[in-house]
Amino acid sequence: MSYSVKTLGDLATLPHDQVIDVRSPAEFQADHLPGAINLPALSNEERARVGTIYVQDDPFRARKIGAALVARNMAHHLETALADRPGGWRPLVYCWRGGQRSGSVVSILAQIGWRADKLDHGYQAYRRLVKTALYDTPLPMRLILIDGGTGTGKTQLLAALAAEGAQVLDLEALGQHRGSLFGLVGKAQPAQKMFESRIAGTLLNFDPARPVFVEAESNKLGRLILPPSLWQAMIRAPRWQIDAPLKARAQHLLTSYPDLIADTARLDDTLGQLIQYHGHDKVNMWRELARSGQFADLAEALIAQHYDPRYRRASHSSAPNAQRVSLDRLDASTLRDAARRLMEGETEA
Repeated sequence: MSYSVKTLGDLATLPHDQVIDVRSPAEFQADHLPGAINLPALSNEERARVGTIYVQDDPFRARKIGAALVARNMAHHLETALADRPGGWRPLVYCWRGGQRSGSVVSILAQIGWRADKLDHGYQAYRRLVKTALYDTPLPMRLILIDGGTGTGKTQLLAALAAEGAQVLDLEALGQHRGSLFGLVGKAQPAQKMFESRIAGTLLNFDPARPVFVEAESNKLGRLILPPSLWQAMIRAPRWQIDAPLKARAQHLLTSYPDLIADTARLDDTLGQLIQYHGHDKVNMWRELARSGQFADLAEALIAQHYDPRYRRASHSSAPNAQRVSLDRLDASTLRDAARRLMEGETEA
């Protein structure tokens, strides 16, 4: 009834039909095994209550109350999420460290007749494997950086590379952030641990014998930090530098940030955060461009006066010399042709 994983690769060969995380919803949201579903043995509030009783009152009383709550919650899951599971169904169940929560759930499932297994050492065993891969072990594949100033179509070029069959690590998609002050994608970024799980899971599917294309970033993406093994590989990686005319870049920003153009309050608030760098007078000029709908002029001004100067100040002294790719336009056809050229160049290399 116990099952161990020794490497992240073991997760792709599990003999189980489903992975069930029985931790609280808050724990699950912070990070979880790839593909797992959340059937909490205890809710967020119940976990806090039982934990408090265990520490401050009586461990026996806490276990008794916890057992009643787990039984009640499992009854609900059996009548809803698990109602259609057949007799031969085999789940893998885990909690924080493979203790009482997962043990209780496995016992209930096994009594029904399902071949339920408990993951040895729970989520912590998985987290150790992720940390080993991204903190303690050099990446086993060769990275190729796609570099260039704001608005040069780097993200779209990565998508074109992926469409042509290249291996692509899209950090902005994994971290839900476009790498700038205007960059949040959606309502919030994932937790740091979830971000690292997404990176590890993506890298696990790559062929180490083939290069991996990744956009050049700083060591932070919004509030998330790139894990050390990845960051060290990026520092040493060869780079392709994308260049494009200012007007083409500005127009590309307009198509890449429609959410900001539509949300005038958010755009104004974000521009206000630039006062510390450029002062009130210049930012007020940019705000007026936004209020009057002159978004192309605003994009050009931000590229020329904010983003390009900051990009030039960024240090690339330790990075290999970049190979330059000059693009007159940044439309889909041009980026697709550029992707093919980059792939051919790396194949020849």
